[in-house]
Amino acid sequence: MKDNLQDLIQHTHGLGNIDLIKIVGTQISTEMYAVSEDKSVLLFGNFKNPISEFDGTFGMPNLGKLKTILGFDEYDNSSIINVTRQSNGTDPSVPSAIHFETKTKDFINDYRLMSKAIIEEKVKPPTFKGAQWNLEFEPTIAGILRLKKQAQANSEEQNFVTKTDNGDLKIYFGDPSTHSGNFVFQPNITGTLSRQWQWPVKVFLALMDLLGDKIVRISDQGVAEITVDSGIATYQYLLPAQVK
Repeated sequence: MKDNLQDLIQHTHGLGNIDLIKIVGTQISTEMYAVSEDKSVLLFGNFKNPISEFDGTFGMPNLGKLKTILGFDEYDNSSIINVTRQSNGTDPSVPSAIHFETKTKDFINDYRLMSKAIIEEKVKPPTFKGAQWNLEFEPTIAGILRLKKQAQANSEEQNFVTKTDNGDLKIYFGDPSTHSGNFVFQPNITGTLSRQWQWPVKVFLALMDLLGDKIVRISDQGVAEITVDSGIATYQYLLPAQVK
């Protein structure tokens, strides 16, 4: 349980703008949904192995609190971490909290879950009917490091622009009339972009820093998708293009 929770926190709250997750669990799948506070990223995800204790629909709010509790060294491999349940009148077994308890029962925390009725109001799975992906690639460490350098040099810029040029994907910062920079982010790609969309720098960098194997897809329809496979779960992040 602890490994699953830590992975979930790292790939949601770790972005810096997600503090609420919707969980939809059955005995055959455990799915998650989230929308960042600024609407800059949408998340769909699923655990590779369903978490049986997550059976039901509920919300996980205040992820910073859950991160803090998970970080306590009191909760080691001998501790009890489980989901407590209660009746809501119509369902006799509703997830209500994640309970943390040391082996000696001398250090206890209960992280309260959000009810199905409330989370379904707050987080509605966005409708995404798919897109035609013009580019698809696995980002390289070298490309990510270059992106970080250019973001640092152009720290006043909130967005960057993607273009294809002679088989390379290039990223552009700023306005040539003032300060600007560009570089080859991914060489030797297959496909081209006919439109120059803008993407949020901080969100994209945060996604590149997540642990796991990554695939980036970009569409001329104004959406990018970054899939991260952590080994424990698969996270699909959708980034709507930004308007200048």
